[in-house]
Amino acid sequence: MPPVSVQLPPAPPLPLEVPPVDVDLVSSVKSLVARLADEVQAKYGFCMVNMEEDFKQAFSYSNTSFLSECNAQTEGQMSTMLCEKAEIEIYVNSLGKSRSTRISRNCNQSSWALGCQPGWACQRLGADSTENVVPSRAEKCRPCCAGFFCPRGLTCMIPCPLGAYCPLATLNETTGLCDPYSYQITPGLNHRCGTADSWADVITTNDVFCPPGHHCPTTTEKLNCTEGHYCRKGSTDESKCVWKKTCKDNSTKEQTALFGGILIVILSVVLLLVYNCSDQFIRIRAKMLAKSRKKAAKIAQESATARERWKSAKELVRKHELEMSESFNTPEQFAASSDGVRYATKGNDKKSKNRKKLSNARTERFRRAYSQIDKERALQPDNDQLTLYGVVSLAAENRQRRPMFEVVFKGLTLSIGKKKLLQCVTGKLSPGRVTAIMGPSGAGKTTFLNAVLGKTTGYRKDGLVLINGKSGSMQSYKKIIGFVPQDDIVHGNLTVEENLWFSACCRSSKHMSKSDKIVVLERVIGSLGLQEIRNSLVGTVEKRGISGGQRKRVNVGIEMVMEPSLLILDEPTTGLDSASSQQLLRALRHEALQGVNVCAVIHQPSYTLFNMFDDFVLLARGGLIAYHGPISKVETYFSGLGIKVPERENPPDYYIDILEGITKTKMRGQATPKHLPLLWMLHNGYEVPEDMKKDLEDINAVHELYTVGSISREQSFAEQSESTDSVGQNVRQSDNLLGRQTPGVLAQYKYYLGRVTKQRLREATLQAADYLILCIAGICIGTIAKVSDDTFGVASYGYTIIAVSLLCQLASLRSFSPERLQYWRERESGMSTLAYFLARDTIDHFNTLVKPIVFISTFYFFNNPRSELKDNYLVFLALVYCVTGIGYTFAIWFELGLAQLVS
Repeated sequence: MPPVSVQLPPAPPLPLEVPPVDVDLVSSVKSLVARLADEVQAKYGFCMVNMEEDFKQAFSYSNTSFLSECNAQTEGQMSTMLCEKAEIEIYVNSLGKSRSTRISRNCNQSSWALGCQPGWACQRLGADSTENVVPSRAEKCRPCCAGFFCPRGLTCMIPCPLGAYCPLATLNETTGLCDPYSYQITPGLNHRCGTADSWADVITTNDVFCPPGHHCPTTTEKLNCTEGHYCRKGSTDESKCVWKKTCKDNSTKEQTALFGGILIVILSVVLLLVYNCSDQFIRIRAKMLAKSRKKAAKIAQESATARERWKSAKELVRKHELEMSESFNTPEQFAASSDGVRYATKGNDKKSKNRKKLSNARTERFRRAYSQIDKERALQPDNDQLTLYGVVSLAAENRQRRPMFEVVFKGLTLSIGKKKLLQCVTGKLSPGRVTAIMGPSGAGKTTFLNAVLGKTTGYRKDGLVLINGKSGSMQSYKKIIGFVPQDDIVHGNLTVEENLWFSACCRSSKHMSKSDKIVVLERVIGSLGLQEIRNSLVGTVEKRGISGGQRKRVNVGIEMVMEPSLLILDEPTTGLDSASSQQLLRALRHEALQGVNVCAVIHQPSYTLFNMFDDFVLLARGGLIAYHGPISKVETYFSGLGIKVPERENPPDYYIDILEGITKTKMRGQATPKHLPLLWMLHNGYEVPEDMKKDLEDINAVHELYTVGSISREQSFAEQSESTDSVGQNVRQSDNLLGRQTPGVLAQYKYYLGRVTKQRLREATLQAADYLILCIAGICIGTIAKVSDDTFGVASYGYTIIAVSLLCQLASLRSFSPERLQYWRERESGMSTLAYFLARDTIDHFNTLVKPIVFISTFYFFNNPRSELKDNYLVFLALVYCVTGIGYTFAIWFELGLAQLVS
């Protein structure tokens, strides 16, 4: 298209004095801004939080002198050069598109007015009847006024927002561009530059923004940033630096790396104090408890000594060797008397002083515990001689806390597919008795325990299991059942006492007082021989703790402290020496004296250990019972079958060798060791399975064997008739098996909270490593990814999201993955899963709050983004919280290695 010749109007001279701003002029500008806001809201409002507030800040001019200057330059016609609604709509719709689309009817191929050039505008001709029509603009075209921008393809003006710098451009003879803008003038009669030709986001156009290192109080004024201040791109005023020396003239940002270093030091000191003081607090508390226990033990010992001297004094009185007043009716009165002083040592005097010094309840509770334990020990020799009737009578006094629990199983069969793991297992586990389950490897001992406890998911189970003569699910009674697994599943980062105390608090009756719990705890620690290591960490794979035998006893003690009615143990003596095994069995026998039904799988017990059991269950391969009865009758029974134990041979080992065919022996008739389960069924009159009836033909003199067995059985039952009737009567009276109420979710949450807190404080090294890695990542990303005012640090935040997400998510896997076995054990025992999760999540929130600070302390001050520190913290807090939840999900569903891979 040939250029159009247009006569340029002479430029009006600037007045010496700028007249005051006309109210109508200001009103016209406000109307234009309102129309612009409406159009932007309609198209881009979805990505703006507060459109009204944004435009209020952008167009609230404190200095409107540029309006007066523009009105004077346009001879009072500035309002006619402002864009109308239809023109604003064209401009807003063309944002983000090519410039050729920004064309109004005043600028087309047939008519290209002078004002169609970038940075130029024309006056409106007349008044149009509607706002939706683009007005005609073709006369009195001139360069756009300073403080305004005139888009290419439109012939009208729009005021520049605050933060922009829109002066009249000057032609650069070298480049041919209009500085400070990047457009080129159209060849022809026009040799003058206008103002800006566009206003949009900083990425689309970089021309109109106030340059970095300067501040623009108005859209036509640009000032250098002075020393001690910094000015980012688009600044309307100077920002004061915290330290003046960190900002020189024309500084674009404050050098904040020093602040990051100071914050790192402060944060490190605070964290070190928290972890060290907290660990020291745990140690001090442990020392205080130890001191209280020692004092209480001393007082209890003095009381026991006084009681012994009281007994001696009474004996002397009976022998008329000492005249004694009738008012001395107690050991205390005796110890306080003048005659008693002759028999009381100085320790008794100290005893009275010590009692006056019992100012705290902790020592008093320990004193009561040790006194109670001393009384029990005094009765221990007599208890060891109790019969079954005596045991049941003694346990009847404790029925409220430990109800009697009898398990009867009839024809119990467990199979998977066509393979039978247990077959026709019939018998019972009686309260007040310690039952040993033995048999060759693979005979199904652990399977038998799982079948009795109802842990048979995925298997076919036949037969009947009765609890105190009633059928029901064993899982309903898990609050009074203790199960000691074969593996030592304990918390390695807790001490021995902390493991036991936590189990006692969460699994005992909620009505049980703290003093009673301490009595139980001290009794279990004493009976298992754990006094010397009570304050020692159990230990983990990475950190060595107590020995394997001690760990095994802790594993048993976790179940004993909750005072179960049924205690099942899977190989509790494995890995223990003879002395430790006997000590453990004595503790189990003491539990049986309380009416507890104790059943344990045992491997290769010594003869002494074997005789410490009450009942004996011998399993053969295929899950068949070869014997189930009292220990005292086992040799008599097998002798009746022709199996006699040689001298200096351990009976259980010999019987197992017979079952395995290792030792050859000649039995009565034509019976062989493989017929022992069948002979036991005949002995008791049990129904013989179909697949075993063919073995009856291989046995001669079956009737004789059965008769002999029946006679011995009748004699045995006659001897135990009184005990059996008494047991049955007391068992029937124990109808409150479901009466125990353990602490609720909130109480367990409190106990879990204390336990997790101790675990986290003892993992200070891992926590410090996490924080150190986050600090290094923040330094690297903040240094490498430089912030640009144009991009607001998009690249650095992208790297940051990846780094923080990966580091925090991997750290969150440690919350659940390492303790999966411990969690399963606690869940099976009836403890609250909700309390467990909430406690760990609550403690982990400390990391959720601190980790963003640790990362920002380096990233923010080395990267120095335009966003505020508070906003950065909130964003990173939400990010860490989100990825921690994702890490929880992976840790719960996958093993640790697979969870790390998925993360």
